[in-house]
Amino acid sequence: MKARVKIRIYGEVQGVGFRAWVLRRARRLGVKGYVKNEPDGTVLVEAEGDRGLLEKLIHECSRGPPLAIVTRVEVEWSSYKGEFEDFEIRYERFELPI
Repeated sequence: MKARVKIRIYGEVQGVGFRAWVLRRARRLGVKGYVKNEPDGTVLVEAEGDRGLLEKLIHECSRGPPLAIVTRVEVEWSSYKGEFEDFEIRYERFELPI
């Protein structure tokens, strides 16, 4: 069954290669969506695909890459919308050079 999930990862998760690490895992699993840094220091993942594959992605995010220290993961499930064509890293205005 297809689903959509929003995953918010807390801890030391920015500046440790977390987004690129999630990108590789999500693409390997075949889920679509994005990962981005948030101004509050968390990493946000929104993804769609098979629910079982999304559960695997959640499990992976709860571990993180070797330099990350994940302290908490919040998960919010919703209905599949089919709005993503690939999985990508999104960059926000606050992290782009002026």
